[in-house]
Formats: sequence, C-alpha cells, structure tokens
Amino acid sequence: MDPVRKSTDTSPAGSGRSPARTGPSSAGARPSPSRPGPPSAASGQSTGSGPSAGSGPTAGDTAPAQDRTGQTRRARRRERLLTTATELFLTRGYPATSIERICVTARVSIRAFYEEFEGREALLIALHNDVARSGMEAALTVLSDPATESADTRDRISALARAYVDAVTADPAATRIAFIEVIGAGRAVEDHRLLWRGLWTDFLIGEAARAVERGEAVRRDYALAMVALIGAVNELVGHWARNTSAFSPLMLADELVHHALAVLGLSAGPGGSGVSVEVDGVAPVDGVAPVDGVAPADGARGGLVDEGK
Repeated sequence: MDPVRKSTDTSPAGSGRSPARTGPSSAGARPSPSRPGPPSAASGQSTGSGPSAGSGPTAGDTAPAQDRTGQTRRARRRERLLTTATELFLTRGYPATSIERICVTARVSIRAFYEEFEGREALLIALHNDVARSGMEAALTVLSDPATESADTRDRISALARAYVDAVTADPAATRIAFIEVIGAGRAVEDHRLLWRGLWTDFLIGEAARAVERGEAVRRDYALAMVALIGAVNELVGHWARNTSAFSPLMLADELVHHALAVLGLSAGPGGSGVSVEVDGVAPVDGVAPVDGVAPADGARGGLVDEGK
C-alpha cells in the first residue's frame, strides 16, 4: 500500500480526514480551525422581543457570530494553556509540572483546563502531535512535487530529510518537548509515540520499496531497519534540541541523509544510482557492500539471504 495513503488510513480519527492532515489524533490534539466550537448559550434561541422580519438581524442571524466569538475565546484559552505548559515543561520538566501550576500560570481555571484536555498527558500529547504532524506534512508536501517524484533515491531522500528537519526544528522549544520531554512521560504518551512510529515505519518501507523497484536499493525486508532508522532520527533530533548552538539544522539533515542512505545500501556521494561504495578495493556484489574486504556471496542481501531467489 502507498505509504502516504497508509498513514492516512491508519489514523484513529480516520474518517473525513484530509490526506494533508495525516497522523494520529488524540483527545488532547489541537482542534482544526474549521472545527465548530461549543454553541453559545443564546445560539438559535429567539429573544421574543427582537426586531420584526426585514427590519434587522434576528437571533438566528447573530448566533453564528456569537458562536465564532465563543470559539475564538476558547481557542485562545487552549493556546494559552499549551504555551504555558511548554514554558513550564522546559523550565521545570514535565514530571515536576502539575495541572494546578499550569492553570495558575496561564490564569485558567482547573475546570476550564478539563474542558480542553482529559489530563496532563493529553496536553503533552497535543504538543507532541503538533510537531509530529508538521514533520509528516512536510514530507507529504515534498512528495507532491513532480520533481521529487521523478528524482533518484539520493535526491529524494535528501529532499525529504531537509523538509522534515526544517519542520520539526522550526520551534526549538517545541522540538525539545516532542523529542525529549515525552520520553518516559506515561503509558498514554508512549502509546501515542508508538502509533506515530508505526506510521513512519510504513512510510519509510514504502520509500525503500520505490528504491528497490528503480533498481537503486537491495531487495530485502526493511521493517526492522526502518524501526532502527526512526530511533536514530529521534535520537539525533533530540541531541540537536539539547545542543542547538552546536550544529545547524542543515548539518542535522545531512546526517539523517547519511543514515537513511546507509540503510538502503547507498553511499551519500553524488552521481549515479545504486551502491557505489568500495571497501579495500572490493566492489559490491548485487548492491551489497563487502565486509572486511570480502565480497558477499551470491544471494546475500545486507546480511540476510533471500531464499528461492
């Protein structure tokens, strides 16, 4: 299955979701601007003493404006909670930040907090989901470019990595929350991270299959390799979030490209397709680089053997 379609179909909120808004949703995920807010107390009710028909707006005419006002007010309150939580998680750490502290700092009642989030974990999931979704959307945007569609695997992976890194590092504070504070934050948060990992695994397996079909990568089972690659991505981005002044996002993206191409058995050097790495003067066989100067036997595929091939 197409990894882009797969990532959309497996979304828990599945039905009605635009392909451009992929990824898991949660009780704590930020609402879409087009999602209707809570109805106004006066919504749809006649005052009984309003102007006659044709002489001005009726209660029914003003209700949508009232709804929009209520929705805007609630959206601002929600954003204030998320912004405050981000600041406190960064300064105090997630474990040491209580709901009460968030509400006092944001000047929001605890009752209002629970109107927006089921709990503290749901709020953290919302923050993580924003960053994870932005990364996936950036990847999908790159894939929608005809130039990327026809590009060789090296150029395609480079474009994907740079778009992803640009998206997830756009706000360093959000990056730190999504790649550091979520670790060990509870079962619900971990389940959410695992769901995203599953979506990205399918996505990357699809990219590997494309490279194989184009004759640019070795044919083998890439499932475990992609799980390992995702782990490397998370660790590298988390390392950048801890050391934003040590190296640039572009350096981070280039390192991710090296890792991704290595998983596919490709060098990061320019020119041509397929494996171009030689070890101690020994050329690769069937796209598999030699180990310790010894070329692999026929049928070997990156340490695995395709039986019956």
